[in-house]
Amino acid sequence: MRSVDHTSFVIHRMLNGEPARCFRAFSQAEAKRQWFSCDERMETAEYSLDCRPGGSEINRVRLLGGEDHLYLAHYFDVVPDHRILFGYSMHVGDRRLSASLVTITFQPRGEKTLMTYTEQVAMLDGLQEVEERIRGTELGLDNLERKLPQL
Repeated sequence: MRSVDHTSFVIHRMLNGEPARCFRAFSQAEAKRQWFSCDERMETAEYSLDCRPGGSEINRVRLLGGEDHLYLAHYFDVVPDHRILFGYSMHVGDRRLSASLVTITFQPRGEKTLMTYTEQVAMLDGLQEVEERIRGTELGLDNLERKLPQL
């Protein structure tokens, strides 16, 4: 059955590091690749990141013997150390699960950074529940927090 469910969610994280470090973790390919996964069993088949207005990101991963999971992003607005705005779609095999608009902001809080992640998402055809998307995003951000001191 064809359907579209629209929703949004916001995640706030107080990150250990100044905004420039936190921004780099999202905007530089080698840094982002180290933490950007919701499942450590996933193997990367393809990854690229060009975090600038008009740039794109591709992350193709798979579980052993499983279908490809594909994340395709397009960057609309990037203000170094302050804001990233992009749209992305998620696919499993030949099925598109969703399309989203994401805004990430970085606000200094002493030696830390308040990161606010806001996602507006269209969940397509009942192929994924929003709770699963939120949990996957939170798991990725948990990885970011663990790896941020090394980035």
